[in-house]
Amino acid sequence: MVTSIILGFLVIVAFLAVFGGVRVVNQVERGVVFRFGRVQSEIRRPGLTFLIPFVDRMKKVNTQIVTMPVPTQEGITRDNVSVRVDAVAYFKVQDPLRAAVGVQNYLFAVEQVAQTSLRSIIGKSDLDDLLSNREELNRGLALMIDSPALGWGIHIDRVEIKDVTLPDSMKRSVARQAEAERERRARVITADGELRAAQKLADASAIMARTPGALQLRLLQTVVEVAAEKTSTLVMPLPVELLRFFDHAADRAADRAAGRAKDRAGEDVPAQARRETPDESRHTTPQLPPSDEFARYLDTRETARHQDA
Repeated sequence: MVTSIILGFLVIVAFLAVFGGVRVVNQVERGVVFRFGRVQSEIRRPGLTFLIPFVDRMKKVNTQIVTMPVPTQEGITRDNVSVRVDAVAYFKVQDPLRAAVGVQNYLFAVEQVAQTSLRSIIGKSDLDDLLSNREELNRGLALMIDSPALGWGIHIDRVEIKDVTLPDSMKRSVARQAEAERERRARVITADGELRAAQKLADASAIMARTPGALQLRLLQTVVEVAAEKTSTLVMPLPVELLRFFDHAADRAADRAAGRAKDRAGEDVPAQARRETPDESRHTTPQLPPSDEFARYLDTRETARHQDA
């Protein structure tokens, strides 16, 4: 009876020893075995693995890509602007042996390195770089985190800056800067349009100066456009050449009257009656003689004025 009990106990111990040393390693894990506290160089692959009961101890290490959010860090940029920046890091365990032995908690270690590296990037960058040049900053941040992580058997896949929070005063300043930039562009575009319009008008005026008939055609076109508005009042512009015609006509009539009065009286015309004849070569419009009635009327008035004198 005692012998059967002893044999049954030994069978139970052997069963527990055999099946207690069986372990299952998942596909996304790697097993690191410690035998009497000493790490074994062989990494246990996914599947069934056997351990020596009461001798071996296995630690499983996940080799999937880990997505770790980096807490928001507050810092001052190189151009003295206070900002709050948060990021996210993607990494995975490349060497399970180093990750299990080289560092106590590789997740916590990577998180702390990411926070300090993010603060360092904030202090070395300008505000414009944080807002518009994030790709280069992401590469620099990943390089700073990857340098110490390589000794822990961890590979940093990528690091991305998620958000940059600015103070309210800086937001208003950035908005004013953007508004001023758009206003400057609008003024430049308007000035360029006016310059081109002035060039076209100058070309048109040169063509009209070479062709006097073009001015008359333009005048008639303006009249047609005004008449199309169905207005009760029609404004007709008076050409300056017409006023110059009457002015020249009056001057020539006055000179003729002065010459006739000098012949009749036999003396010089008083200085008050002398009028200097303008140089007709300066005018480009054709000169037409005045009508006989208008010349006779001016001659009569000039003779009467000399007689009174």
